[in-house]
Amino acid sequence: MLILSEFDIQFVLPFTTPMVTVLHLHPSLEPRVRSGNALKVEQLVSADPADNVIVPTADYFDSFGNRCSRFVAPPGHLRLSGSNIIEAEPYPDPVYTQARQMAIEDLPSEVFQFLLPSRYCEVDRFGPIAQDLFGAVPEGWARATAIRDWVHDKVTFNYNAARSTKTAMDVFIERVGVCRDFQHLAISLSRCMNIPARYVTGYIGDIRMPYSGPGDFSAWYQVFLDGQWMDLDARHNYPRLGRVLMATGRDAADVAITTSFGAAPLTYFYVESNEVDETGNKLARPASSTAAATGTPPPANTPTQTNGSQFSPTQTQSATS
Repeated sequence: MLILSEFDIQFVLPFTTPMVTVLHLHPSLEPRVRSGNALKVEQLVSADPADNVIVPTADYFDSFGNRCSRFVAPPGHLRLSGSNIIEAEPYPDPVYTQARQMAIEDLPSEVFQFLLPSRYCEVDRFGPIAQDLFGAVPEGWARATAIRDWVHDKVTFNYNAARSTKTAMDVFIERVGVCRDFQHLAISLSRCMNIPARYVTGYIGDIRMPYSGPGDFSAWYQVFLDGQWMDLDARHNYPRLGRVLMATGRDAADVAITTSFGAAPLTYFYVESNEVDETGNKLARPASSTAAATGTPPPANTPTQTNGSQFSPTQTQSATS
């Protein structure tokens, strides 16, 4: 199965602004990339594309192994764009019913950090709560999925409830949020039960599913069981097709799609991920009878996790769908 993912993100910058982005695919996907996976940064100076000025970038790998780009953006209209086609498994997320939870002393050293509190995952505040909810659930896959399903059942999805400062405890109290909020709460509860858990950002398009509205980068999480990382998703708590990994970290702060060291008002945001054929043509999705019947307009096509303040650094932490 071939998946085309593409993005177009635009800002209007009042001043020269250093920026960092996490917009490439994860390095582990390189063997499966058919084409693309480049970041194009342009200053838009007129309606004629020939007049656009390419902004030079430098790539590096962060402490989590994600591929990042840094550059100094000139003032004015800035555009970040790119696309890629990868060869993906034509199967939904695997289910590991026999996966065992490893003893703390047997965990690899590099995994320990994913048991600790982080910016949005206040593990130290959830100990008694997690024990009360999941202490009696058998260890391993059963406990990991019980946490996922509890969060899915208890938290309501609402774009309007999003804010860039919302933590896992906020989600637990308010019981409402967007995609990343579901994952932060599930990650926090998992870590409290000694299950290493990390935040993931990437693409999840409507692959072989009815159209659900304008696209966005998405979020899920991974748990470390039986010596490997396994995908879980507290927002979409069922096996999905077409997850395309971009970055992993302790929480959303580590994998913000853009971090700007200065004011960076967002003016345009487009993200899509679709199945394509060998010639690159998008395949038709199944019809959505519900959407056709209700005629309900989709949410605005802008990320709701953009930090509205103009203090440095400002992060666009999308992953809301």
